[in-house]
This record gives sequence, structure tokens and C-alpha cells, in this order.
Amino acid sequence: MKQQGKTILIVDDEASIREMIAVALEMAGYNCLEASNTQEAYSIIVDESPNMILLDWMLPGTSGIEFARRLKRDERTSETPIIMLTAKGEEDNKILGLEAGADDYITKPFSPRELVARLKAVLRRATPAGVENPIDINGLVLDPASHRVSANSTPLDIGPTEYRLLQFFMTHQERAYSRTQLLDQVWGGNVYVEERTVDVHIRRLRKALGGDHEHLIQTVRGTGYRFSTKAS
Repeated sequence: MKQQGKTILIVDDEASIREMIAVALEMAGYNCLEASNTQEAYSIIVDESPNMILLDWMLPGTSGIEFARRLKRDERTSETPIIMLTAKGEEDNKILGLEAGADDYITKPFSPRELVARLKAVLRRATPAGVENPIDINGLVLDPASHRVSANSTPLDIGPTEYRLLQFFMTHQERAYSRTQLLDQVWGGNVYVEERTVDVHIRRLRKALGGDHEHLIQTVRGTGYRFSTKAS
């Protein structure tokens, strides 16, 4: 049972620790990504937008604590929950970690059960109220909990990028967004994606929605796109 499609990024320079954590989290139903340093981690964060980061304090190059500060200063990642992993159990280091923006702190060695429990607690606190509830607009239903979309009770076959695009639109109705804004919000600011890629995914999304709902995604000339139940 997948935990509502939640993806966790594990950042630790020791492969054996990453593997141990990944096994525990995958058994608990989470998707896992791995990085051995902050440079690799940042690239994954930009591309994949994980729901949470498990971040080791001691890393080669940029330390975990400095990386946490950087992520909390960045608008795109400031809301992503961080749990610091460390062998440092002293109280002042714990306070340093929390002051840097970490949401929780777990000292090695830890049991997989403890890690999963702490992770679930942080994710619960980080999920805004109502975000996991189904959204229904004119018979088009997006259910974040099961990661499914249906139109008039008929399941739709929809790709992961189109799903994220639709979820963003359905939670941000009646406002026009430029292609650049959509890239930032849906693709996470991935600089390798061109603006015209947005048009390709909009076309795919409209096709997936079919005749009853494709009109909800409106082209705004000279600007970009808008999701609206009103006539354009």
C-alpha cells in the first residue's frame, strides 16, 4: 500500500545506511530516492519535488545543516519537511538543527520503526488541511489519497506530469498562469524543461479529460493558461 504517493529523499554518504532506510520506508509503502551528497540531492529535489528529505548532518562538501538552511531560504523548497539524521546526540546540536529549519531530529543508531513513526508524524503536520480530500469540479474528481482522476465516475488514464498539472489547476482556479509560472509550480523550476513542454502536456491533459471537461483548461492569449468553469 503506497502512502498516498509520498516520495522521500534520503541524503547520506554511506550507501549501507541509505539502503537500510530505503528498505524500511519501502516496506512502509513510501517511494524512495537516494543521494550521497548535497549537490546530487539538490538536482533530485529540483527534478522530483520529494515530499520529505531525510538529511544526514555530516556530509562531504556542504554539511547537512548548511544545506537545510539553503533549502529553507529557497522559496521552492522552504515548505519541504526535513528530518536531520545524525550521530551527534548533544542538546546544542539538536537545537542547531531545529534552528536551521529541520522539522525533526533523529539520532543514529535508530530503529526503522522509530524512523517511520517520526516520518509519518512530520508528514501529517506538513500536509495542509484538506489537501488529501478529493476535489470535485463539475464531475471531474481528483483524489490525492489514491492518486486517481475520474470524469463522471469513469476512471481517466492520466500521466504523472498531467496529474500534477491538473492538481495544481484544480487547487488554483480562475487565475491565469504563464508557462514559466507553471514550470516553477509543477516541474519545480527544472531549468532543463523548455516552455513549449508546457503546451505539450496541456494538450495531453485536455485529451485525457475528454469532451466533457477539456474546456475547463483555457488558453489565455499572450499569457498562458487558466482553469475555469466560466466561459473564456
